[in-house]
Amino acid sequence: MSSLRPFCLTAWLAAPAVAALLLLSPLAQAPARAQAANPASTSPSQTTVAATSPTEQRGITSRAIDKVKQVAKSAGDIFSRVPCLAPKGASKTMGSLPHVAGKLVAGKPVVIVAFGSSSTAGYGATSPDFNYPNRLAAQLRRQYPTADITVINAGVGGEDAPEMMKRLQTQVIDVHPDLVIWQVGTNAVLRNLDPGDTAKLVEDGISRIQAADEADIVLVDPQYSPAVNQRAESAGKMVKLLGKVAELRRVGIFPRFEVMRDWHENQSIPVESFVIADGLHMNDWGYACFAQLLGDDIIRSVGQIKIGVNVPADVRAYRPM
Repeated sequence: MSSLRPFCLTAWLAAPAVAALLLLSPLAQAPARAQAANPASTSPSQTTVAATSPTEQRGITSRAIDKVKQVAKSAGDIFSRVPCLAPKGASKTMGSLPHVAGKLVAGKPVVIVAFGSSSTAGYGATSPDFNYPNRLAAQLRRQYPTADITVINAGVGGEDAPEMMKRLQTQVIDVHPDLVIWQVGTNAVLRNLDPGDTAKLVEDGISRIQAADEADIVLVDPQYSPAVNQRAESAGKMVKLLGKVAELRRVGIFPRFEVMRDWHENQSIPVESFVIADGLHMNDWGYACFAQLLGDDIIRSVGQIKIGVNVPADVRAYRPM
């Protein structure tokens, strides 16, 4: 994977149509996502909007635009302080995400489901705007401003594969997504669950998704953090087994543990620069770089299809480096 370029929201914000675009995006729907950012949340949030007068609506619109500007400025500052770079010395060979990329090339609506636990819900972020699904959505909308892109946050704090399997049908399969990003394994490590049992459940879940739809699937393994590293043996087994499941089922694997370890060991970024004080969850920068890496791979896959690169259907696994 080539070196990642820090994205800057300043130019984007200055575009004439930005206000209207942002008001239609998840950034203008923070109340509806507040529950999703709460690790105790158990279902997608719903918001009822009361009728307002024209004067009140103008005030609400003005405040929303001001909030978006503040968020955009803060988001742009994240990578100016610490750049988000690809792991050094890693292979640049990758496969593709053909289904979601094909939809974007064809101009068709795209639905992405971010499935997982608290680091998908966004625990540790200072605002729902900074969780990784919302950062990913913002990046893709900037890249494809005319595309209809929906990113659903189906993260529930404290869960792992046993609990996720209970809601796989309703919150993933029934949605008919084009891409499923499944973050799993961390809580199993922390709860001393057998990594082998987790891998079997995940493989079964992937089989169910693949049987129902032609969705691309990307697994996300545990994070590199002090709390996880205290159980290094279990974490290592989990990372290895999830990689094997991805290879067996021909799906993507985002090696989050390896990527975050590279931040610390090779890029000399202090752990506290990407993990909050609980020693487990990522902070705004960690989520932002994670989302940037994922988004860049989706964008690269679109580019492959546009130039006619034909990736065989059974070669879908990739590593974002």
